[in-house]
Amino acid sequence: MLDVLDFIADRGGNPEKIKKSQRRRYANPDVVDEIIAMWEDHRKTQYAATQINSKMNDLNKQIGAKKKAKENADDLLKQKADFDKEKKALLESAALKDIALQAKVKTIGNIVHDSVPISDNEDNNAVLRTWAPEGVVVEKKENVLSHHEVLLRIDGYDPERGSKIVGHRGYFLKQWGVFLNQALINYGLEYLMGKGFTPLQTPQFMLKEYMAKTAQLEQFDEELYKVVDGGAQNDKYLIATSEQPISAFHADEWIIAKELPIKYAGFSTCYRREAGSHGRDAWGIFRVHQFEKVEQFVLTDPEKSWEMFDEMFANSEGFYQSLGLPWYVNASYTGAIGLKTDFTAVHQVVAIVSGALNNAAAKKYDLEAWFPYQGEYKELVSCSNCTDYQSRALEIRFGTKTQTDVKKKYVHALNSTLTATERALCCVLENYQTEDGLRVPEVLRKYLPGAPEFIPFTKELPKDSTSEKAKAKATGTAEKGAKSKVAAAGEAVAQAGEKIKNMAV
Repeated sequence: MLDVLDFIADRGGNPEKIKKSQRRRYANPDVVDEIIAMWEDHRKTQYAATQINSKMNDLNKQIGAKKKAKENADDLLKQKADFDKEKKALLESAALKDIALQAKVKTIGNIVHDSVPISDNEDNNAVLRTWAPEGVVVEKKENVLSHHEVLLRIDGYDPERGSKIVGHRGYFLKQWGVFLNQALINYGLEYLMGKGFTPLQTPQFMLKEYMAKTAQLEQFDEELYKVVDGGAQNDKYLIATSEQPISAFHADEWIIAKELPIKYAGFSTCYRREAGSHGRDAWGIFRVHQFEKVEQFVLTDPEKSWEMFDEMFANSEGFYQSLGLPWYVNASYTGAIGLKTDFTAVHQVVAIVSGALNNAAAKKYDLEAWFPYQGEYKELVSCSNCTDYQSRALEIRFGTKTQTDVKKKYVHALNSTLTATERALCCVLENYQTEDGLRVPEVLRKYLPGAPEFIPFTKELPKDSTSEKAKAKATGTAEKGAKSKVAAAGEAVAQAGEKIKNMAV
């Protein structure tokens, strides 16, 4: 959340800057004025309560004098009781007003960084750079399998029994599917440890008190699963990313400059309801309710967070380059520019537009990888600098307290996917398939039993598989077109014959 004093001009704040950021987010800037009015109302109520203290001090002196003189002080004691009652009411009112004020402040997103593309349409995400392995041509291929079909053919997962037991998007990984997923986990953790990150396996659920400080309100309804345990005070929420518990790992702590940066390689199973994604990526393991993820999470000196943002994204790029996967990075864009829609050349890094940023992020880059069956890039990585937005809500302070401090200082928090392993596995399966099986990326081989270079297909696809349906549809369309041409040609011949007959007559 933002500091409430950032809204108050005579307390060093800049309300116009916040309004500008709100407009960039395509959010209501008038809320800023509402917050200022609420702050002023709270301040006046709090001040009125403190003014009663001075009145009570005078009254207590008078009561003391009367008692010393052994005079009746009943009237003064009644006034004191009235003051106590009035003060209590004012303090209760001030507390309620502060709760309402803080809740309103939490609805305001982080200050959007000046480099973020301004748009509320993700089609305007800006392509920053691209990469592909040498000699690789990125193109949609007709005679390849979708990732889930490759996984079926190596007997790597069972979606039917998974759906029967779990429901929609349920699955079992099995055999090579298990080992490939574990290989991505182990390689990811080892990769980050080599870059100075501390591996951290997180809890899979959190108390609402802490989840509310790191997740947006709408996430509770659209994304998070709730675990009910007796009374409401015991309710917990399953995590959607290890960023959530790690962000709270240092809650209510002071961190001095020499201890920074603190870099964690978070590993966890993650759970997402995907309530807003009905019908998207409905088959396979790309978009599922339960998956594993290795996450970068870093706390930094506020002056060095943008440096760290670049470093963290470079880590993710390096990871996917080491896997040999074609990818692109996406960035938000300000203005109207035509972007390629066929994506037949290379992968790209993309900056996310201002209107698509979540509240905590000041800036976000995505890394999207090429899926040859679908002929499109799909998101594998999101990297965000949340500056002091999360750390303020969680009271993770920066530096040492001094008497001259006007405002509290907080560390900056950044997060970036390294690998959501089921998604990364989908990309590996589509890009490394052959006619006979799956080539194993070199960096993953040592994590598999027997370190195989190749995993052969052992199962046939069902007749109603995704690629078979697509082929049948394409064949049917082609046959229909051919029949139409034959019919048209026959009709033309008949018409020509009729003309010749008429001429002879």
